[in-house]
Amino acid sequence: MLIGDVARRSGVSARMLRHYESLGLVRPMGRTEAGYRAYSGEDIRRIFHIESLRSLGLSLREVGCALDDPGFTPSKLIDDLIRQTRERIANETELLTRLRRIDAAEPAGWEDVLQIVALLQALGSESAGKRQRAALSSVEEVPVPVEVLVEAALSETDPNVAGALRWALARSGDRASALLAEGLGSPAAEVRKRAVQSIAEIPNGVATALLHGALTNSDIVVRRCAALALGARGVADAVPTLIDMIVEGTNDADATDALSALASDPASADQIATRLVDRLTHGTIEASARRRLAEALADIPGIMTSRALADLSHDEDRAVALTATYILKLRNAR
Repeated sequence: MLIGDVARRSGVSARMLRHYESLGLVRPMGRTEAGYRAYSGEDIRRIFHIESLRSLGLSLREVGCALDDPGFTPSKLIDDLIRQTRERIANETELLTRLRRIDAAEPAGWEDVLQIVALLQALGSESAGKRQRAALSSVEEVPVPVEVLVEAALSETDPNVAGALRWALARSGDRASALLAEGLGSPAAEVRKRAVQSIAEIPNGVATALLHGALTNSDIVVRRCAALALGARGVADAVPTLIDMIVEGTNDADATDALSALASDPASADQIATRLVDRLTHGTIEASARRRLAEALADIPGIMTSRALADLSHDEDRAVALTATYILKLRNAR
């Protein structure tokens, strides 16, 4: 069979067949009376074998070894090909993600594209200072897709950079809240913590709803952070968690401040006072926790609180009694 016929039937160009011959991969020994190459059936089978191995990603040199070396074993080479393919897919996926992010920013011209690329590189820099400047500039100077900011916020370990990213996310709209919600379900505790901290700084109804749902999260850190944020937003459902924080001595000063903010509503003030007194008088808690609960009553207005403090001024725990007496004097002085 002549080279043209082989090319048509195999799909391999005549030029590539000649290249195979120059490399010694195919050696058609037959010749026609006119001196043209004549490919035998065995030659054609070898061509198909070459193409099959090439389809796996083998180089022509590796193809030659596979076909001609009796001691050649495919296992290591296949493992290498798998590793190389995975690396190539990862690189291509990263490129695709970057292109999608640039497209989402809707650049008006190549200057915008270059600015976005520079900002994306800065957000991925090893320098915390560069990452922080990029986060701060992402709001006004260069529009950055919110997905980029969320990804950066959920992975950032530097507190200053994390703060800048949360600031940027708080100005990016409802889309940020929805994306950060996925972080609340992450298997990584640090990611869950960063997610709820970011949501806590977004001042919209979507974020508030997410924080309310986070009160029942299995992660206690998430619950506490959500409760503090909800207390500042006037959501009374945060009260039980805030009181638990005071009892446990975890961010108890912040929890007390959040209860004080909630107590600006008279109805909430009575509810808070009742719950604080219940924890003081029922169940077994440490003396230090009882003192913290008594101190928390200081900023809770209302007659119910005053009555509770009057009762506590005669408490068996001298520290609690003194605390209640002191708070009563301050309230009466007002």
